[in-house]
Amino acid sequence: MFIKFFENLRQHKVPVSLREYLTFLESVSLELCTYDVDHFYFLGRIIMVKDERHLDKFDRAFSRTFAGIESLSITDLIESLDVPEAWLKKLMERVFDKEELEKIEALGSFEKLIETLKKRLEEQEKRHQGGSKWIGTAGTSPFGAYGYNPEGVRIGQDRSRHQRAVKVWDKREFKNLDDTIELGTRNIKVAMKRLRQWVRNGAEDELDLQGTIRSTAEKGYLDVKTRPERRNAVKLLLFLDVGGSMDPYIRLVEELFSAARAEFKNLEHYYFHNCLYEGVWEDNTRRWEKKIDTWEILNTYGSDYKCIFVGDASMSPYEILYPGGANEYWNEESGSVWLERARTQWPSNIWINPLPVSQWQYTQSVEIIKEIFQSRMFPLNLNGIDQGMKTLRS
Repeated sequence: MFIKFFENLRQHKVPVSLREYLTFLESVSLELCTYDVDHFYFLGRIIMVKDERHLDKFDRAFSRTFAGIESLSITDLIESLDVPEAWLKKLMERVFDKEELEKIEALGSFEKLIETLKKRLEEQEKRHQGGSKWIGTAGTSPFGAYGYNPEGVRIGQDRSRHQRAVKVWDKREFKNLDDTIELGTRNIKVAMKRLRQWVRNGAEDELDLQGTIRSTAEKGYLDVKTRPERRNAVKLLLFLDVGGSMDPYIRLVEELFSAARAEFKNLEHYYFHNCLYEGVWEDNTRRWEKKIDTWEILNTYGSDYKCIFVGDASMSPYEILYPGGANEYWNEESGSVWLERARTQWPSNIWINPLPVSQWQYTQSVEIIKEIFQSRMFPLNLNGIDQGMKTLRS
């Protein structure tokens, strides 16, 4: 349809460049105008008409392309287009206004929520949509997808919309962070240099220039001296939160990860989702098949390791404080218990948060994690990394 619009503009002698047409398409994709022909008309005119002499030509081209579009019903539109089934499923998604959101009440506690979900699973016999009780879609029920509830269990939805789910019961796939990212890592490396502890050990395979000059001068002949290579002896353990609310920060965390890999030779890293529980993993593509027991990590790396957690700490408080609160499965012990074990095993620890500091106070889980880490939480920016390295060094 839009290609025909572009052709009609050219036929009516409207001087529209390809760049302007692409800008128009980008504006439509960003939903700057939705379901309103007048707004759509003015959006196109603002972008593609540069001179008032061409307004009448634009009107004729617009009319020729979109005449009668207002009279089309949803049924006519679907029948006339080859619309993918996945797109039609999104029509189930419901948007609530502010007054409707305020009227929706939560069940009140995590235990009540899980107990009610078990009953619904036993009683429900068919699919539901738009309701307030059963497991379904586009309603106010605490269970399902594409609706709204202040505290619910999200089931069968591709991504978060309101970030209010207490528990997400879906199997999701995450990608590994790229440790080869170079753009923007230089300043992070400079900040991380504060956490250096130089030592010389191993084979003497590095030329000691000063020692060679001094020995040659003393003996009167060339006396080559070697020494062990100097290296950073700091051992670093990195726990990286992936998926969900961390997706907007992937690039930023990749820069941190890449800088850390370049700066610290003794670096071990593991992934987790939202909070630390009884299992972590090294490869996100195989996290279900090759999950590593957290107890094994605690018993493998000594207390001389520096420990850094990286995550936005944005989740349901139940995920930190309650057994069974974890997303995707049932955890026997709460996340706070595992975080305390990690802090006890590695006393030199910090939490780096990519979420802007100005937003920390509005997320209860961030305050809980910050309290667990005794305020050793720092923002993921140069100043925050600098302060975090000073804390680990001390």
